[in-house]
Amino acid sequence: MPTIQVAEANQPFPAHRFSKNPLKTREDVVEACASLLDPLEAGFSPECALVRVGGTGTRFDETAAQIEGYARPLWGLAPLIAGGSSYGNTALFVKGLIAGTDPKNPEFWGNMEDLDQRMVESCPIGYTLAIASKEFWEPLNEKQRKNVANWLGSMNDKEMPNTNWLWFRVFANLGLKANSAPYSQPRLEADMNHLDTFHRGSGWSNDGPAGYTQMDYYSGSFAIQYLQLLYSKLAGSSDPSRAEEYRSRARSYALDFAHYFAPDGHAIPFGRSLTYRWATAAFWGALAFADVEPPAPLSWGAVKGLLLRNLRWWARHPHIFQSNGMLNIGYTYPNYYIAENYNSSGSPYWSMLAFAPLALPATHPFWTSAEEPHPFLTPGLLPAVKPLKHPLHIMVHKGGHTFLLSSGQKCHYPLKATQAKYGHFAYSSAFGYSVPTGSYTLEQWVPESALALSDDGGEIWKMRREVLKPELTEIEGAPVLVSSMRPWHDVEVKTWLLPLSAEEGSGEANWHLRVHRVASGRSVQTAEGGFAICNTSATDGRYVGALAAESSAAEGFEVGGGGAVLVSRAGASGVVELSDGERRGGILNADANSNMIEPRTNLPTLYADLGEGEVRWFVTAVFAMPASVEGWEGKWRQAWERRPRVPGWVEEMVREG
Repeated sequence: MPTIQVAEANQPFPAHRFSKNPLKTREDVVEACASLLDPLEAGFSPECALVRVGGTGTRFDETAAQIEGYARPLWGLAPLIAGGSSYGNTALFVKGLIAGTDPKNPEFWGNMEDLDQRMVESCPIGYTLAIASKEFWEPLNEKQRKNVANWLGSMNDKEMPNTNWLWFRVFANLGLKANSAPYSQPRLEADMNHLDTFHRGSGWSNDGPAGYTQMDYYSGSFAIQYLQLLYSKLAGSSDPSRAEEYRSRARSYALDFAHYFAPDGHAIPFGRSLTYRWATAAFWGALAFADVEPPAPLSWGAVKGLLLRNLRWWARHPHIFQSNGMLNIGYTYPNYYIAENYNSSGSPYWSMLAFAPLALPATHPFWTSAEEPHPFLTPGLLPAVKPLKHPLHIMVHKGGHTFLLSSGQKCHYPLKATQAKYGHFAYSSAFGYSVPTGSYTLEQWVPESALALSDDGGEIWKMRREVLKPELTEIEGAPVLVSSMRPWHDVEVKTWLLPLSAEEGSGEANWHLRVHRVASGRSVQTAEGGFAICNTSATDGRYVGALAAESSAAEGFEVGGGGAVLVSRAGASGVVELSDGERRGGILNADANSNMIEPRTNLPTLYADLGEGEVRWFVTAVFAMPASVEGWEGKWRQAWERRPRVPGWVEEMVREG
């Protein structure tokens, strides 16, 4: 049988240029951008207005899907050109703009309608007109310019979702305004005024209507913070007070957002649209684009590192590409389970947001500064535990593990797998999150970082989705998240999430606690998982087996003592019950491709059954040591056996019932 090294090396097509790029210098980033643009040439339609990236469907029409394939790469092409670099296929995109906005052309994009996906793609087009007009506006004749203005301007009297989408109309108007074309100043001002009502404080904006808390990457890198920064640069002279407000928000937000990134560059996966991949780091490039001086203790070298390390993390994952070199739908590998119903095959090119710094000259301090390591690696620069009031997150970097605890967020519409994308107790940069693959049995539901309950013998399971009474509080000087859920009207689960001590030598560095009070009016089964982890051997690729008693081996699983732990090439993950909640440990063989980072995972899990009318307390200790921890193979056993202390206030609460 071939070794796992041979199997992993056996790839069906040559490595992508992006995967071989060192991603250290401005020239490297220019080449990375070009390497992502080049494969799209094969997907252009005859008039170049449409780009087909794949054959899957989406909730909107195929023309709109192929407009995505055309427009989203402009997020990278426009700054590349604006910064003085050249790109050989720019003429194809210019030709496509002319054809797509011409009502008489067979590839006309179609008139805007209410709530039209075309509105989204007008944003990168408007941005391109604003910063790369020399290639995209000046060569156009009067009729072609009128067509572009008419097409973009046609959205000004259409209904739009009450979300980040309103920014897209702002940028359509900004692009026209920058070129002295007809645009709507009243519409632009009305949209800006309304968008400012999304701000909740400390730089955080909500993405959605009042009554919901949804502060995922759309609040930062994907849309709101990102576009506020671009606006501050492009409209700063005409709207100086708002531009300064946006710069101030960005400085506050940056000090929180740095906590979402691990020292290896990966951003903690949380929320929807993560097939946009390195767009999660785009805020750092927008900060540079807008010339916002990083707030201490961040520096230009630190900001540069946060962006470039993220790009390098992605360069280490070859399966993000199709055989033709185009991006695929998924995360570290092709995966439709994690995709949203609005993800067309062209959607992943929203990742091109990250290339905004290419618009800056090589003399900008973002490019001239030496890259610095993550501030986490310099003691005292950033706190190891930081509670964030607005997103209801507690950010943690301890024991070499970067993760967050979460309560209270929810997408404002019934998103696929919303309980996994917003409702989990914890989200990890090292282990990612897992989504359901089907509707039956626990192996398909995958209760990763979640408490699942079933009242039908284990066929259908419910997890936290609708979070009740979320609260970020402080108990005995430490942050705690408190919330409730009601999976059925007669079952209530109240949960406390605790990050434990921030001191590395405390013995608690690789643990966090979840405390649950379950009051059930019916008989239920419960299952609670830790972090899903790769379950295959580094030597032969087979599933790992049971560890010998008290073994310190770096592969295998162990069940007993009210808990379970699994060790593999990804590190170690485990859970254990600390109270007398009478739970048994086990290893759940999660469905393949349920996890966004590893296609084959197991889940250390705790199980218990409750009878009708029963009230039970669970105190769950969750253990994690990523393989990125130096010498982890020799450390995990001692850390796993050193159980964390249950705080006195928790013990008292459990005693009182």
